[in-house]
Amino acid sequence: MRPSRRTTLSVSALLLTGLTWATTGSAAPAGALGPAPGVVDLVKDIDQILGDARLTPARAGVVVRSAVSGEELYAVDSGKILTPASNTKLLTSAAAVENLGLDFRFTTSVLSTGRRAGSALAGDLYLRGTGDPTMLAADYDALAAKVAASGIKVVTGRLVADDTWFDDVRLGTDWAWDDEPYYYAAQISALTASPDTDYDAGTVIVSVAPGSAGKRPKVTTTPETDYLKIDNRAVTGAETDVTIERLHGTNTVVITGTVADEQQEWVTVDDPTGYAASLLRAALARHGVRVLGGTARAATPEGAAVVASHESMTLRELLVPFMKLSNNMHAEILAKAIGRKVSGAGTWGAGLAAITSFAKANGVTTLSLRDGSGLSRMDGFTPGDLTRYLAALRAKPWFDAWYGALPIAGQADRMVGGTLRNRMRGTPAAGNVHAKTGSLTGVTSLSGYVTSADNEPLVFSVMLNQYLSGAPRDIEDRIAVRLAQFRRDAPVDTVVQLKQAPQDGDAPELECSWLKPAQC
Repeated sequence: MRPSRRTTLSVSALLLTGLTWATTGSAAPAGALGPAPGVVDLVKDIDQILGDARLTPARAGVVVRSAVSGEELYAVDSGKILTPASNTKLLTSAAAVENLGLDFRFTTSVLSTGRRAGSALAGDLYLRGTGDPTMLAADYDALAAKVAASGIKVVTGRLVADDTWFDDVRLGTDWAWDDEPYYYAAQISALTASPDTDYDAGTVIVSVAPGSAGKRPKVTTTPETDYLKIDNRAVTGAETDVTIERLHGTNTVVITGTVADEQQEWVTVDDPTGYAASLLRAALARHGVRVLGGTARAATPEGAAVVASHESMTLRELLVPFMKLSNNMHAEILAKAIGRKVSGAGTWGAGLAAITSFAKANGVTTLSLRDGSGLSRMDGFTPGDLTRYLAALRAKPWFDAWYGALPIAGQADRMVGGTLRNRMRGTPAAGNVHAKTGSLTGVTSLSGYVTSADNEPLVFSVMLNQYLSGAPRDIEDRIAVRLAQFRRDAPVDTVVQLKQAPQDGDAPELECSWLKPAQC
Protein backbone atom coordinates (compact mmCIF):
# COMPACT_ATOMS: atom_id res chain seq x y z
CA MET A 1 0.00 0.00 0.00
CA ARG A 2 1.25 3.47 -0.81
CA PRO A 3 2.03 5.37 2.42
CA SER A 4 -0.17 8.34 3.25
CA ARG A 5 1.22 11.85 2.95
CA ARG A 6 1.14 12.12 6.74
CA THR A 7 3.22 8.97 7.22
CA THR A 8 5.65 9.97 4.47
CA LEU A 9 6.31 13.34 6.07
CA SER A 10 6.69 11.84 9.52
CA VAL A 11 9.27 9.34 8.25
CA SER A 12 11.05 12.21 6.51
CA ALA A 13 11.15 14.08 9.81
CA LEU A 14 12.76 11.07 11.47
CA LEU A 15 15.36 10.78 8.71
CA LEU A 16 16.15 14.49 9.00
CA THR A 17 16.50 14.12 12.74
CA GLY A 18 19.01 11.31 12.23
CA LEU A 19 20.90 13.44 9.72
CA THR A 20 21.07 16.24 12.29
CA TRP A 21 22.77 13.95 14.78
CA ALA A 22 25.19 12.74 12.12
CA THR A 23 26.17 16.25 11.00
CA THR A 24 26.05 18.24 14.25
CA GLY A 25 27.29 15.74 16.77
CA SER A 26 24.10 15.85 18.86
CA ALA A 27 23.78 12.84 21.13
CA ALA A 28 22.02 9.83 19.64
CA PRO A 29 20.94 6.81 21.67
CA ALA A 30 23.85 4.54 22.68
CA GLY A 31 24.70 2.00 19.98
CA ALA A 32 22.32 3.50 17.40
CA LEU A 33 22.45 5.97 14.58
CA GLY A 34 19.18 7.75 14.00
CA PRO A 35 16.40 9.33 15.99
CA ALA A 36 16.17 8.72 19.71
CA PRO A 37 13.56 6.16 20.78
CA GLY A 38 11.51 8.91 22.41
CA VAL A 39 11.33 10.82 19.14
CA VAL A 40 10.28 7.71 17.22
CA ASP A 41 7.58 7.10 19.81
CA LEU A 42 6.42 10.73 19.65
CA VAL A 43 6.08 10.61 15.87
CA LYS A 44 4.11 7.36 16.06
CA ASP A 45 1.73 8.77 18.66
CA ILE A 46 1.10 12.08 16.87
CA ASP A 47 0.52 10.19 13.63
CA GLN A 48 -2.08 8.13 15.46
CA ILE A 49 -3.75 11.22 16.90
CA LEU A 50 -3.92 12.80 13.45
CA GLY A 51 -5.46 9.64 12.05
CA ASP A 52 -8.77 10.80 13.51
CA ALA A 53 -11.57 10.31 10.97
CA ARG A 54 -12.71 13.92 11.42
CA LEU A 55 -9.52 15.04 9.69
CA THR A 56 -9.92 12.78 6.66
CA PRO A 57 -11.51 15.54 4.52
CA ALA A 58 -9.70 18.32 6.37
CA ARG A 59 -6.30 20.01 6.25
CA ALA A 60 -3.95 19.59 9.19
CA GLY A 61 -0.61 21.35 9.69
CA VAL A 62 1.38 20.29 12.76
CA VAL A 63 4.96 21.19 13.69
CA VAL A 64 6.92 20.53 16.87
CA ARG A 65 10.45 21.75 17.40
CA SER A 66 12.98 22.27 20.17
CA ALA A 67 12.75 25.86 21.34
CA VAL A 68 16.48 25.93 22.06
CA SER A 69 18.14 24.18 19.10
CA GLY A 70 15.37 24.63 16.55
CA GLU A 71 15.45 20.90 15.81
CA GLU A 72 12.24 19.78 14.14
CA LEU A 73 10.79 16.79 16.00
CA TYR A 74 7.59 16.41 14.01
CA ALA A 75 6.17 18.00 10.89
CA VAL A 76 3.09 17.55 8.73
CA ASP A 77 2.47 20.16 6.04
CA SER A 78 4.80 22.55 7.81
CA GLY A 79 5.05 24.80 4.75
CA LYS A 80 1.37 24.96 3.83
CA ILE A 81 -0.44 28.27 4.36
CA LEU A 82 -3.40 27.68 6.65
CA THR A 83 -6.08 29.88 8.18
CA PRO A 84 -4.85 30.65 11.73
CA ALA A 85 -7.94 32.36 13.24
CA SER A 86 -6.86 33.95 16.55
CA ASN A 87 -3.34 32.54 16.31
CA THR A 88 -2.88 35.78 14.32
CA LYS A 89 -2.79 37.54 17.70
CA LEU A 90 0.59 35.91 18.35
CA LEU A 91 1.95 38.21 15.64
CA THR A 92 -0.02 41.33 16.53
CA SER A 93 0.60 41.22 20.29
CA ALA A 94 4.37 40.72 20.02
CA ALA A 95 4.69 43.40 17.32
CA ALA A 96 2.77 45.77 19.60
CA VAL A 97 5.20 45.16 22.46
CA GLU A 98 8.19 45.55 20.15
CA ASN A 99 6.96 48.79 18.57
CA LEU A 100 5.00 50.45 21.36
CA GLY A 101 6.78 49.10 24.46
CA LEU A 102 5.37 47.47 27.57
CA ASP A 103 4.91 50.88 29.23
CA PHE A 104 2.77 52.26 26.40
CA ARG A 105 -0.51 53.90 27.47
CA PHE A 106 -3.48 55.32 25.55
CA THR A 107 -4.48 58.89 26.43
CA THR A 108 -7.99 60.35 26.27
CA SER A 109 -8.24 64.12 26.76
CA VAL A 110 -10.72 66.95 27.06
CA LEU A 111 -9.36 70.19 25.59
CA SER A 112 -10.50 73.70 24.73
CA THR A 113 -9.42 76.74 22.74
CA GLY A 114 -12.09 79.06 24.07
CA ARG A 115 -11.78 81.99 26.46
CA ARG A 116 -12.81 81.62 30.07
CA ALA A 117 -15.18 84.21 31.53
CA GLY A 118 -15.80 83.20 35.11
CA SER A 119 -17.44 79.74 35.03
CA ALA A 120 -18.24 79.99 31.31
CA LEU A 121 -16.10 78.66 28.48
CA ALA A 122 -16.69 80.70 25.34
CA GLY A 123 -16.02 78.17 22.63
CA ASP A 124 -15.98 74.44 21.99
CA LEU A 125 -14.96 71.57 24.23
CA TYR A 126 -13.01 68.79 22.49
CA LEU A 127 -12.92 65.11 23.37
CA ARG A 128 -9.79 63.58 21.79
CA GLY A 129 -9.08 59.85 21.82
CA THR A 130 -6.15 57.68 20.81
CA GLY A 131 -7.96 54.31 20.79
CA ASP A 132 -8.10 53.34 24.47
CA PRO A 133 -10.16 50.10 24.58
CA THR A 134 -10.29 50.19 28.39
CA MET A 135 -12.34 53.39 28.68
CA LEU A 136 -15.41 52.73 30.83
CA ALA A 137 -18.42 54.95 31.43
CA ALA A 138 -16.84 55.63 34.85
CA ASP A 139 -13.74 56.99 33.12
CA TYR A 140 -15.80 59.41 31.05
CA ASP A 141 -17.54 60.40 34.28
CA ALA A 142 -14.15 61.05 35.88
CA LEU A 143 -13.18 63.28 32.94
CA ALA A 144 -16.41 65.23 33.38
CA ALA A 145 -15.72 65.60 37.09
CA LYS A 146 -12.30 67.09 36.29
CA VAL A 147 -13.89 69.55 33.86
CA ALA A 148 -16.34 70.63 36.57
CA ALA A 149 -13.51 70.85 39.12
CA SER A 150 -11.66 73.23 36.79
CA GLY A 151 -14.48 75.70 37.38
CA ILE A 152 -16.31 75.33 34.06
CA LYS A 153 -20.08 75.32 34.45
CA VAL A 154 -21.20 76.41 30.98
CA VAL A 155 -19.75 75.68 27.53
CA THR A 156 -21.20 78.14 25.05
CA GLY A 157 -20.02 76.12 22.06
CA ARG A 158 -20.22 72.46 21.07
CA LEU A 159 -18.90 69.18 22.33
CA VAL A 160 -16.55 68.12 19.52
CA ALA A 161 -15.44 64.50 19.20
CA ASP A 162 -11.94 64.09 17.76
CA ASP A 163 -11.28 60.52 16.60
CA THR A 164 -8.70 61.48 13.96
CA TRP A 165 -5.86 59.59 15.67
CA PHE A 166 -7.13 56.65 13.59
CA ASP A 167 -8.74 56.70 10.17
CA ASP A 168 -12.50 56.36 9.75
CA VAL A 169 -12.48 52.76 8.45
CA ARG A 170 -14.51 51.01 11.12
CA LEU A 171 -14.59 47.35 10.01
CA GLY A 172 -12.07 44.91 8.59
CA THR A 173 -12.06 44.37 4.84
CA ASP A 174 -13.08 40.71 4.95
CA TRP A 175 -15.36 40.68 8.00
CA ALA A 176 -18.81 39.19 7.47
CA TRP A 177 -21.60 41.76 7.62
CA ASP A 178 -23.77 39.46 9.74
CA ASP A 179 -21.08 39.43 12.46
CA GLU A 180 -21.40 43.19 12.98
CA PRO A 181 -23.95 43.08 15.84
CA TYR A 182 -21.73 40.81 17.91
CA TYR A 183 -19.05 42.02 20.28
CA TYR A 184 -16.21 40.08 18.64
CA ALA A 185 -16.64 42.22 15.48
CA ALA A 186 -17.17 45.70 16.95
CA GLN A 187 -16.33 48.85 15.03
CA ILE A 188 -12.85 50.34 15.54
CA SER A 189 -12.46 53.99 16.48
CA ALA A 190 -9.96 56.19 18.31
CA LEU A 191 -12.87 57.08 20.61
CA THR A 192 -14.71 54.14 22.12
CA ALA A 193 -15.97 52.65 25.37
CA SER A 194 -16.28 49.26 27.05
CA PRO A 195 -19.08 48.10 29.35
CA ASP A 196 -16.97 46.14 31.85
CA THR A 197 -13.44 45.05 32.69
CA ASP A 198 -13.24 42.43 29.95
CA TYR A 199 -12.86 45.62 27.89
CA ASP A 200 -14.95 44.67 24.87
CA ALA A 201 -14.59 48.05 23.21
CA GLY A 202 -17.52 49.41 21.23
CA THR A 203 -20.18 47.36 22.98
CA VAL A 204 -23.04 47.69 25.46
CA ILE A 205 -24.38 44.88 27.65
CA VAL A 206 -28.13 44.48 27.12
CA SER A 207 -29.81 42.55 29.95
CA VAL A 208 -33.33 41.13 30.00
CA ALA A 209 -35.12 39.87 33.11
CA PRO A 210 -38.58 38.30 33.43
CA GLY A 211 -41.55 40.48 34.36
CA SER A 212 -45.11 39.39 34.97
CA ALA A 213 -46.26 36.28 33.08
CA GLY A 214 -47.16 37.13 29.49
CA LYS A 215 -45.83 40.70 29.86
CA ARG A 216 -42.75 42.33 28.44
CA PRO A 217 -39.48 41.49 30.21
CA LYS A 218 -37.46 44.24 31.87
CA VAL A 219 -34.57 45.56 29.78
CA THR A 220 -31.52 47.40 31.11
CA THR A 221 -28.17 48.35 29.63
CA THR A 222 -24.65 48.53 31.03
CA PRO A 223 -23.74 51.31 31.04
CA GLU A 224 -27.03 53.15 31.17
CA THR A 225 -27.32 54.87 27.81
CA ASP A 226 -29.92 56.21 25.42
CA TYR A 227 -27.51 55.74 22.50
CA LEU A 228 -29.20 52.43 21.73
CA LYS A 229 -32.91 52.28 20.90
CA ILE A 230 -34.51 49.20 22.47
CA ASP A 231 -37.33 47.52 20.55
CA ASN A 232 -38.66 45.03 23.11
CA ARG A 233 -40.94 42.46 21.47
CA ALA A 234 -40.21 39.60 23.89
CA VAL A 235 -42.60 38.23 26.52
CA THR A 236 -42.10 36.66 29.93
CA GLY A 237 -42.66 32.92 29.61
CA ALA A 238 -42.00 29.51 31.16
CA GLU A 239 -38.63 29.11 29.44
CA THR A 240 -35.92 31.31 28.03
CA ASP A 241 -35.53 31.39 24.27
CA VAL A 242 -34.61 34.98 23.53
CA THR A 243 -32.72 36.80 20.78
CA ILE A 244 -31.07 40.17 21.39
CA GLU A 245 -29.70 41.66 18.19
CA ARG A 246 -28.81 45.08 16.79
CA LEU A 247 -30.32 45.73 13.38
CA HIS A 248 -27.68 46.09 10.69
CA GLY A 249 -26.60 49.69 10.10
CA THR A 250 -28.63 51.09 13.02
CA ASN A 251 -28.51 51.44 16.79
CA THR A 252 -31.86 49.72 17.21
CA VAL A 253 -31.70 46.55 19.30
CA VAL A 254 -34.59 44.16 18.72
CA ILE A 255 -35.46 41.68 21.49
CA THR A 256 -37.70 38.75 20.59
CA GLY A 257 -38.72 35.42 22.12
CA THR A 258 -39.51 34.35 25.68
CA VAL A 259 -37.73 35.14 28.93
CA ALA A 260 -37.87 33.04 32.12
CA ASP A 261 -34.56 34.07 33.68
CA GLU A 262 -32.06 36.87 33.27
CA GLN A 263 -30.03 36.88 30.06
CA GLN A 264 -27.31 39.18 28.76
CA GLU A 265 -25.92 39.95 25.34
CA TRP A 266 -22.89 42.08 24.49
CA VAL A 267 -24.16 44.22 21.59
CA THR A 268 -21.98 46.40 19.38
CA VAL A 269 -22.83 50.03 18.74
CA ASP A 270 -22.95 51.66 15.35
CA ASP A 271 -20.40 54.49 15.46
CA PRO A 272 -18.36 54.20 18.71
CA THR A 273 -17.25 57.83 18.38
CA GLY A 274 -20.79 59.11 18.79
CA TYR A 275 -21.31 56.66 21.63
CA ALA A 276 -18.24 57.89 23.53
CA ALA A 277 -19.29 61.52 23.04
CA SER A 278 -22.77 60.72 24.36
CA LEU A 279 -21.27 59.20 27.51
CA LEU A 280 -19.18 62.32 28.15
CA ARG A 281 -22.08 64.69 27.45
CA ALA A 282 -24.32 62.83 29.91
CA ALA A 283 -21.53 62.81 32.50
CA LEU A 284 -20.94 66.54 32.09
CA ALA A 285 -24.62 67.18 32.75
CA ARG A 286 -24.50 65.04 35.90
CA HIS A 287 -21.59 67.14 37.16
CA GLY A 288 -23.36 70.41 36.49
CA VAL A 289 -21.61 71.37 33.24
CA ARG A 290 -24.01 72.57 30.53
CA VAL A 291 -22.93 72.32 26.90
CA LEU A 292 -25.15 74.70 24.97
CA GLY A 293 -24.16 73.57 21.48
CA GLY A 294 -24.67 70.21 19.82
CA THR A 295 -22.23 67.37 19.29
CA ALA A 296 -19.87 67.68 16.32
CA ARG A 297 -16.75 66.03 14.92
CA ALA A 298 -13.45 67.64 14.02
CA ALA A 299 -9.76 67.55 14.72
CA THR A 300 -8.64 69.40 17.82
CA PRO A 301 -6.97 72.70 16.86
CA GLU A 302 -3.25 73.11 17.46
CA GLY A 303 -2.52 74.79 20.76
CA ALA A 304 -5.68 73.62 22.50
CA ALA A 305 -5.35 73.56 26.27
CA VAL A 306 -5.87 70.32 28.16
CA VAL A 307 -8.72 70.61 30.66
CA ALA A 308 -8.75 66.95 31.75
CA SER A 309 -7.06 63.72 30.70
CA HIS A 310 -7.09 60.01 31.41
CA GLU A 311 -4.34 57.47 30.83
CA SER A 312 -5.03 53.79 30.32
CA MET A 313 -3.31 50.88 31.97
CA THR A 314 0.04 49.98 30.43
CA LEU A 315 0.33 47.60 27.49
CA ARG A 316 1.98 45.15 29.90
CA GLU A 317 -1.31 45.05 31.85
CA LEU A 318 -3.55 45.14 28.77
CA LEU A 319 -1.83 42.04 27.36
CA VAL A 320 -3.61 39.96 30.00
CA PRO A 321 -7.27 40.55 29.01
CA PHE A 322 -6.20 40.84 25.37
CA MET A 323 -4.49 37.47 25.10
CA LYS A 324 -6.16 35.47 27.87
CA LEU A 325 -9.64 36.30 26.54
CA SER A 326 -8.59 36.56 22.88
CA ASN A 327 -10.06 40.04 22.49
CA ASN A 328 -10.41 40.87 18.79
CA MET A 329 -10.90 44.58 19.30
CA HIS A 330 -7.70 44.94 21.31
CA ALA A 331 -5.84 43.37 18.40
CA GLU A 332 -7.34 45.74 15.83
CA ILE A 333 -6.86 48.84 17.97
CA LEU A 334 -3.24 47.88 18.60
CA ALA A 335 -2.72 47.28 14.88
CA LYS A 336 -3.79 50.85 14.15
CA ALA A 337 -1.79 52.17 17.12
CA ILE A 338 1.32 50.46 15.73
CA GLY A 339 0.66 52.09 12.35
CA ARG A 340 0.33 55.48 14.00
CA LYS A 341 3.61 55.01 15.91
CA VAL A 342 5.67 53.57 13.05
CA SER A 343 4.29 55.46 10.04
CA GLY A 344 2.24 58.30 11.47
CA ALA A 345 -0.94 56.73 10.07
CA GLY A 346 -3.54 55.08 12.29
CA THR A 347 -4.67 52.70 9.58
CA TRP A 348 -4.88 48.96 9.11
CA GLY A 349 -2.54 49.25 6.13
CA ALA A 350 0.23 50.96 8.11
CA GLY A 351 -0.21 48.73 11.14
CA LEU A 352 -0.29 45.47 9.23
CA ALA A 353 2.82 46.47 7.29
CA ALA A 354 4.69 46.94 10.56
CA ILE A 355 3.36 43.66 12.00
CA THR A 356 4.38 41.86 8.82
CA SER A 357 7.86 43.37 8.96
CA PHE A 358 8.28 42.22 12.56
CA ALA A 359 7.01 38.72 11.79
CA LYS A 360 9.34 38.34 8.79
CA ALA A 361 12.31 39.50 10.85
CA ASN A 362 11.55 36.70 13.30
CA GLY A 363 11.06 33.68 11.11
CA VAL A 364 7.72 34.08 9.33
CA THR A 365 8.72 34.11 5.68
CA THR A 366 5.32 33.48 4.08
CA LEU A 367 2.20 35.22 5.33
CA SER A 368 -0.89 37.19 4.45
CA LEU A 369 -2.38 39.57 7.01
CA ARG A 370 -5.70 41.32 6.48
CA ASP A 371 -6.39 42.24 10.11
CA GLY A 372 -4.78 42.00 13.53
CA SER A 373 -7.13 39.55 15.22
CA GLY A 374 -7.57 36.66 12.78
CA LEU A 375 -11.25 37.36 12.18
CA SER A 376 -10.50 37.50 8.45
CA ARG A 377 -10.41 34.18 6.61
CA MET A 378 -7.83 35.71 4.28
CA ASP A 379 -5.18 35.73 7.03
CA GLY A 380 -2.69 32.94 6.50
CA PHE A 381 0.74 31.64 7.44
CA THR A 382 2.44 28.28 7.90
CA PRO A 383 2.81 26.22 11.08
CA GLY A 384 6.50 25.74 10.31
CA ASP A 385 7.12 29.48 10.19
CA LEU A 386 5.05 30.03 13.32
CA THR A 387 7.17 27.62 15.36
CA ARG A 388 10.35 29.34 14.18
CA TYR A 389 8.78 32.66 15.19
CA LEU A 390 7.77 31.38 18.64
CA ALA A 391 11.30 30.12 19.22
CA ALA A 392 12.80 33.45 18.12
CA LEU A 393 10.64 35.44 20.54
CA ARG A 394 12.28 33.73 23.51
CA ALA A 395 15.33 35.97 22.99
CA LYS A 396 13.34 39.19 23.29
CA PRO A 397 13.90 41.24 26.48
CA TRP A 398 10.13 41.49 26.97
CA PHE A 399 9.43 37.79 26.37
CA ASP A 400 8.57 36.87 29.97
CA ALA A 401 5.78 39.46 30.18
CA TRP A 402 4.35 38.41 26.83
CA TYR A 403 4.64 34.68 27.60
CA GLY A 404 2.84 35.20 30.91
CA ALA A 405 -0.11 36.75 29.08
CA LEU A 406 -0.76 33.62 27.01
CA PRO A 407 -3.59 31.32 28.13
CA ILE A 408 -2.37 28.51 30.41
CA ALA A 409 -3.89 25.05 30.16
CA GLY A 410 -6.16 23.88 32.97
CA GLN A 411 -5.94 27.00 35.16
CA ALA A 412 -9.46 27.88 36.30
CA ASP A 413 -8.98 31.63 36.82
CA ARG A 414 -10.15 33.40 33.64
CA MET A 415 -7.25 35.84 33.80
CA VAL A 416 -4.75 33.01 34.11
CA GLY A 417 -6.12 30.10 32.11
CA GLY A 418 -8.03 32.29 29.69
CA THR A 419 -9.39 30.36 26.72
CA LEU A 420 -7.53 27.23 27.92
CA ARG A 421 -8.92 27.30 31.46
CA ASN A 422 -11.17 24.28 30.97
CA ARG A 423 -8.85 22.34 28.70
CA MET A 424 -6.27 19.67 29.62
CA ARG A 425 -7.14 19.79 33.30
CA GLY A 426 -5.58 17.04 35.39
CA THR A 427 -2.96 16.20 32.73
CA PRO A 428 0.81 16.85 32.45
CA ALA A 429 -0.09 19.81 30.23
CA ALA A 430 -2.04 21.62 32.98
CA GLY A 431 -0.11 24.64 34.19
CA ASN A 432 2.53 23.79 31.61
CA VAL A 433 1.16 24.64 28.16
CA HIS A 434 1.16 28.38 27.40
CA ALA A 435 -0.54 28.73 24.03
CA LYS A 436 -2.90 30.77 21.89
CA THR A 437 -6.19 29.29 20.80
CA GLY A 438 -7.96 30.15 17.57
CA SER A 439 -11.46 29.40 16.28
CA LEU A 440 -13.66 30.14 13.33
CA THR A 441 -16.31 27.87 11.89
CA GLY A 442 -14.32 25.03 10.30
CA VAL A 443 -11.03 26.33 11.75
CA THR A 444 -9.28 25.59 15.03
CA SER A 445 -5.68 26.17 16.03
CA LEU A 446 -3.42 25.96 19.06
CA SER A 447 0.16 27.21 19.03
CA GLY A 448 2.61 27.97 21.80
CA TYR A 449 5.01 26.53 24.32
CA VAL A 450 5.28 23.36 26.42
CA THR A 451 8.00 21.91 28.60
CA SER A 452 8.66 18.19 28.08
CA ALA A 453 9.07 15.58 30.81
CA ASP A 454 12.84 15.99 30.23
CA ASN A 455 12.47 19.69 31.07
CA GLU A 456 13.14 20.56 27.43
CA PRO A 457 11.31 23.66 26.14
CA LEU A 458 9.36 22.94 22.98
CA VAL A 459 7.35 25.09 20.60
CA PHE A 460 4.44 23.71 18.62
CA SER A 461 1.73 24.72 16.19
CA VAL A 462 -1.43 22.78 15.37
CA MET A 463 -3.68 24.24 12.66
CA LEU A 464 -6.77 22.33 11.57
CA ASN A 465 -8.81 23.69 8.65
CA GLN A 466 -11.91 22.67 6.72
CA TYR A 467 -13.23 19.97 9.02
CA LEU A 468 -16.95 19.44 8.57
CA SER A 469 -18.43 19.19 12.07
CA GLY A 470 -17.55 18.95 15.73
CA ALA A 471 -14.63 21.31 16.41
CA PRO A 472 -11.74 18.85 17.00
CA ARG A 473 -10.00 20.75 19.79
CA ASP A 474 -9.45 17.49 21.62
CA ILE A 475 -6.92 16.64 18.87
CA GLU A 476 -4.95 19.78 19.72
CA ASP A 477 -5.14 18.92 23.42
CA ARG A 478 -3.99 15.34 22.90
CA ILE A 479 -0.94 16.54 20.99
CA ALA A 480 -0.11 19.15 23.65
CA VAL A 481 -0.48 16.60 26.45
CA ARG A 482 1.70 14.13 24.56
CA LEU A 483 4.40 16.79 24.21
CA ALA A 484 4.29 17.39 27.97
CA GLN A 485 4.99 13.65 28.40
CA PHE A 486 7.79 13.55 25.82
CA ARG A 487 11.19 12.12 26.79
CA ARG A 488 13.99 11.78 24.26
CA ASP A 489 15.59 8.68 25.73
CA ALA A 490 12.58 6.39 26.07
CA PRO A 491 9.06 5.79 24.78
CA VAL A 492 6.15 6.83 26.96
CA ASP A 493 4.60 3.76 28.59
CA THR A 494 1.13 5.22 29.13
CA VAL A 495 -0.14 8.06 26.97
CA VAL A 496 -2.74 10.19 28.75
CA GLN A 497 -6.07 9.74 27.01
CA LEU A 498 -8.54 12.60 26.61
CA LYS A 499 -12.21 12.43 25.71
CA GLN A 500 -13.08 13.09 22.11
CA ALA A 501 -15.07 16.28 21.61
CA PRO A 502 -18.83 15.89 21.14
CA GLN A 503 -19.86 15.35 17.53
CA ASP A 504 -22.47 16.60 15.09
CA GLY A 505 -22.57 20.14 16.29
CA ASP A 506 -22.87 19.45 20.03
CA ALA A 507 -19.58 21.25 20.64
CA PRO A 508 -19.53 25.03 20.14
CA GLU A 509 -17.67 26.08 17.00
CA LEU A 510 -16.31 29.20 18.64
CA GLU A 511 -13.70 29.40 21.37
CA CYS A 512 -14.71 30.26 24.93
CA SER A 513 -13.83 33.94 24.51
CA TRP A 514 -16.53 34.26 21.84
CA LEU A 515 -19.28 33.05 24.18
CA LYS A 516 -20.61 35.64 26.60
CA PRO A 517 -20.89 35.06 29.48
CA ALA A 518 -18.27 32.31 29.65
CA GLN A 519 -19.96 29.03 28.80
CA CYS A 520 -16.99 26.68 28.63
